[in-house]
Amino acid sequence: MSIFDTLSTYGVVPVIAIDDAAAALPLADALIAGGLPVAEITFRTEAARDVIAKIAAERPEMIVGAGTVLTEAQADDALAAGARFALSPGIDAAVLAHAARIGLPFAPGIMGPSELQIALRHGCEMVKFFPAMPAGGPSMLKNIAAPYAHTGIGFNPTGGVTPENLPDWLALPQVRAVGGTWIARRDDIAAGNWDVITENARAALARVRDIRGA
Repeated sequence: MSIFDTLSTYGVVPVIAIDDAAAALPLADALIAGGLPVAEITFRTEAARDVIAKIAAERPEMIVGAGTVLTEAQADDALAAGARFALSPGIDAAVLAHAARIGLPFAPGIMGPSELQIALRHGCEMVKFFPAMPAGGPSMLKNIAAPYAHTGIGFNPTGGVTPENLPDWLALPQVRAVGGTWIARRDDIAAGNWDVITENARAALARVRDIRGA
């Protein structure tokens, strides 16, 4: 089973911006306690690489990936830190080719069919649909994905996904997992609100299971 297949078993991936590497392990423990040992740590902060490295080294049960990977150098950093997958808000053929060379499973961001075809040409198994709600929401993704259903490519909608609209996203068979920014918010991490994050993770996972009938 590929890493993206594994993510699909959870149905939601916490998308996390974290400013202090000292919070890495408490964050991981909070997610694990909530039954959701998955995280996309975005390269939007200086601490991202160190956070990924700490979690990968000390909480091996966590499936930790790197988000907002925009360059070949960031892909190298993510892999060296222990990231098991990477994502980007956009698509860059050079970065995709580099990720393939170094063996880093990569999901680029797309908003339309042309970008999706670039991803398919590079052998991508999953793409990020971003920004999901501003780009047209579940209805738009349904129409984009339909002509490519036979390819087996999966989608990770991120950007405006909420517990309220989660059923609409997961109703689409091509959606493997949504990106959940509400699970571990930056302010909750900074404040050390680990119980809140644990409860958010537990509730998100329960919501996915209820929607899927699992």
